[in-house]
Formats: sequence, C-alpha cells, structure tokens
Amino acid sequence: MQRHLLGDCEGGASAVLPLCGQGLFFERSGRRILDGIDIEIAGPGTLALIGPNGAGKSLLVRVLAGLVAPSEGRVTWAGRPPDRGRAPRIGFVFQRPVLLRRSALANIQYALGAAGVPRSERKQRALDALGRAGLAHLAGAPARVLSGGEQQLLSIVRALATRPEILILDEPTSNLDPSAASAIEALVGAVRAEGVRIVLITHDLGQVRRLADEVAFLHRGRIMERTAKVEFAERPRTSEARAYVRGDIVL
Repeated sequence: MQRHLLGDCEGGASAVLPLCGQGLFFERSGRRILDGIDIEIAGPGTLALIGPNGAGKSLLVRVLAGLVAPSEGRVTWAGRPPDRGRAPRIGFVFQRPVLLRRSALANIQYALGAAGVPRSERKQRALDALGRAGLAHLAGAPARVLSGGEQQLLSIVRALATRPEILILDEPTSNLDPSAASAIEALVGAVRAEGVRIVLITHDLGQVRRLADEVAFLHRGRIMERTAKVEFAERPRTSEARAYVRGDIVL
C-alpha cells in the first residue's frame, strides 16, 4: 500500500531531505505500533499527519528524526543513515514544551551551542529568533514561568534558530487558547513560505485546512492513504478516513 511513497531518497552531503523510512516496524510489550511503514518526506510544503489516538503518528516522527530506533526497517537522511552531525537540520517540537531551567535567551543559546554555532554568533541569533516570535521582551525571563503559548513559541523558534531543513511539530497548539494558537500558526505559515519543510501532527481538521498541503492518514500503525489536502477532505479513499473526517470513532 505504501511503496508509492518512496523515491530515490538521495540528497546532498549535509542535507537530511529526503527523510525516508523503509519497512518501519516498532513493537512494544507485544503490541505492534508501527506496521511496515514506507514514507518519503521531501520538497516544500506542509505534510499533516492525522489519525486517531494510538495510530502511531508521534512514534513515526520520532523514528524518522532518529530519536527512537525502529524494531525493524531503515531510516535514511538524504540517502545515508542518521548521524549526530546533521541532527540540527531537523527541528523537532514536542506537544509539551521541553525547556531548560534558564532564561528564554539562554535556552536558544544552548541549542545553538549544541548545533556547533560559534559562541560569537549565538546571542544575536538567539535575540533574532526571539524577536521573530514577538518574545524579545522576555529574553531574560525564566523560560518555565512563561505562559503555555509563549513556551511553545519559544520551543519553535529555538528549533528554527539552528536553520533546519525540516520542522516537525507534534500537536503544537493542543490545549492552547485561540490567540496563542493563531500566533503559532502564523509563525508556521511564515516558515513554510521560506522553504522549510513542515511535518505537522494534529487532530484539528480546521488546522489541516489552514496549514497543510498534503495529508497522510494513519491508523493502527499504517499509512492508509496520503494525498493532497483538498482531495482528502472531499474524497477520502478508505472507510477509516471517511469515518475520521465525519468525526466518528475509528476502531
């Protein structure tokens, strides 16, 4: 079902795109969470990963980003196995912000240091990142006392400060108020327009309509279909996807 998603999976020496998974399986406690997924992520635009809870969406992106090893299968970044040197080219933002016990500015400076950015450049790049998110006035504030929306914006611009090729967002606006969600969507839209590849996990079909270019629908650890956003919204091919779009419980 999924072989048509794969291309040649080749890229440049420092690139991570195309990001490819071939024959990905993952089992835990006797339960198969990923069930033979083949996927290629390349080119511009936003891919929305959707599906019911437990479908394997979050695990899939963690495997592709090199954060979790699959039980079987192969992940490649631009045709080669993942390596630490290229890891900063993948920006990853979790559903719950993971921030250090230091200032907002220092959080970004730390990420830049880990990515090998020269010390002389870190402060200005961090300040520029905060300014982009409208957080410059909070540079010296402890990151963990910021509001939920501010923390998530900080997480996103921290990931962007390393100038990634691809930004992976795992439900970045869940449990946020509309104002914070709107600010995050605006930032994601601007980043996409600059050519950064976006992968967005979301349960919000309205957000899919606003931000996505294409949709991959996952169920029971498999990609049931992957298609353009408009086609998926109007003509989902599988019964499971049709039920999901209607708002029914998908078993």
